[in-house]
Amino acid sequence: MKQILTRLFNHEELTRQEARLLMQRITGGEYNASQVAALLAAFQMRGVKVDELIGFREALLETRVPVDFSAYRPIDIVGTGGDGKNTFNISTCACFVVAGAGYRVAKHGNYGATSVSGASNVMEQHGVRFTNDTARLERSLATCGMAYLHAPLFNPAMKHVAAVRRELEVRTLFNLLGPLINPCLPSYQLLGVADLAQMRLYTNTLQRLGVGFAVVNNLDGYDEISLTDEFKVMTNRYETIYRPAELDFSLARREELQGGGTPAEAARIFDSVLENRATRAQTDCVLINASFAIQAIDPMRGIKECVAIARESLESGKALAVLKRFIELNS
Repeated sequence: MKQILTRLFNHEELTRQEARLLMQRITGGEYNASQVAALLAAFQMRGVKVDELIGFREALLETRVPVDFSAYRPIDIVGTGGDGKNTFNISTCACFVVAGAGYRVAKHGNYGATSVSGASNVMEQHGVRFTNDTARLERSLATCGMAYLHAPLFNPAMKHVAAVRRELEVRTLFNLLGPLINPCLPSYQLLGVADLAQMRLYTNTLQRLGVGFAVVNNLDGYDEISLTDEFKVMTNRYETIYRPAELDFSLARREELQGGGTPAEAARIFDSVLENRATRAQTDCVLINASFAIQAIDPMRGIKECVAIARESLESGKALAVLKRFIELNS
């Protein structure tokens, strides 16, 4: 560890294999909490490189509970977290809109770390029981188009760093890794990032991994498209900055996207969107994220066509029907 830290302090890069071995040792419990904290701080200050990120990912995936959804070619919709905005569960809500439009979604999530309600919190509020029974998960995906993979049940190696992450209370490289270690290895991904440096890192990484993707960032610091300002999208095919008005959306105010003070309050906002009775800002925010997820799966569709598909899923009640069936299958 002393040698690794010295190299990082000197701004040296680790090879993919070195990063892989380092993560194997971290998750194997070979380093104490102080060493791990120093390592995380060093990477946070220097930044993580693509080869390092892929090496870390490989080490974590080696110990995962594997899930084979390859026949369904699902998408995962996720943000890196840690943007400090405490928005409601926009990405999770968008999952049901995308599933309502007829696509397969395998959402990988966890409890909120920097917000009141993470994906697992809102699932629990609906009585969902988490499982790593792959047959049950596949039944859910095949039946209603949506499966939920609660991260701690699939990534046991992460328990070795859980305490350090809680104590640091800041974003670390594990926030970067979270969206990359969905155990089913989804074919497509909509990934929200909090800054443009992360956007470039993920774009280069996902291209190397051969995933169909859209990486999104609102330019005022949200790790999803919030419609509170211009936003940037990078995909396998293009890189563009959009103004909300270009896609016929109004600017949202930050306070309109707040997730409330408790998981129960966040769940009420979540339900109001899928029941098509939320505020315009809440609804539009979910629709725009769902739209770029649809385009990641079906890149030949123009984004305005994808918006129309997402809107039809929500307004017709198909998205809500997926939620209800999902709850029946997973409670």
